[in-house]
Amino acid sequence: MKLNIAICDDERAEIDYLLQLAGQWADARGIAAAFTTYESAESFLFHYADRPNAELVLLDVQMGHLSGIELAKQIRRDNDSMQIVFITGYPDFMGEGYEVSALHYLMKPVKAEKLFEVLDRAQARLQTVPRTLLLPRGGGSIRIKADDIVYAEVLSHTTTLHLTTGTEDFQMRLSDMERALGEGFIRCHRSYLVSMRYVRRVTRTAVVLENGRELPLSRDLYDAVNQAFIQYN
Repeated sequence: MKLNIAICDDERAEIDYLLQLAGQWADARGIAAAFTTYESAESFLFHYADRPNAELVLLDVQMGHLSGIELAKQIRRDNDSMQIVFITGYPDFMGEGYEVSALHYLMKPVKAEKLFEVLDRAQARLQTVPRTLLLPRGGGSIRIKADDIVYAEVLSHTTTLHLTTGTEDFQMRLSDMERALGEGFIRCHRSYLVSMRYVRRVTRTAVVLENGRELPLSRDLYDAVNQAFIQYN
C-alpha cells in the first residue's frame, strides 16, 4: 500500500519533526509513504490544484494569512475522503474541527505514540473509503471514483476514461493520466492504461477485461503487466 501524506506548518522545525515521526510510523507498519511538505496554507492550495493526491494531511491550525481551519474548509468543498489531522498548541480551536470532519487534534509538542495511534486510524479509514480522483477539465475539475475507471485510452491529444457508467474525455497526455490514476492502474500499451480491478486474464498479446474486451499488450510490457496481475489476484 502507498500512502500520500502532506504536512503543512509554517515552522520548518515542526515540519521536520513531524516528517521524522511519520516516517518512523510508515517504516514500522511497512507502508510505502510519499511525503510532501508546505510552509503555508497558500502553498498547499497552489500545489493541490494541480495534483490533488494527498490522502492525509497533518495541518497546523495557526498559520499566516490563511489558517489551517480555512484551508480545511476549502479542501472539504470537493474532497470528503482526505483524512485531516490538526496540529495545534491551543485547545480553543478543537470545536471548529467538527465542521470539516477532522479525524483528530494533536497538541504540540506531538508525542510519537499519539501520532502513531492517529495515523493507524487514518490508514484504517482510508482502506474503507472509495478512492476518488480530482481531474482537470475545461478550466475546472471533475471528481471520478477510481473504482469506476475500467481503462484509459489516448487518441491524439485526448485521453478518454472508459468507466462502468460511460466515458469522460480529458485534454491531457496519457503519461499525466498515469500519474493521476496512481496505484491499481498499469500501462499495457503506449495508448492504454488499465485498471487491474477489471482484468480477467493476461495473454502474450492482450489484456482481457471482465466484459470480454481485449486491450493490446506490448511485448516489452508483458512481464510487468503479468506480474501486476498475479500480485493483484
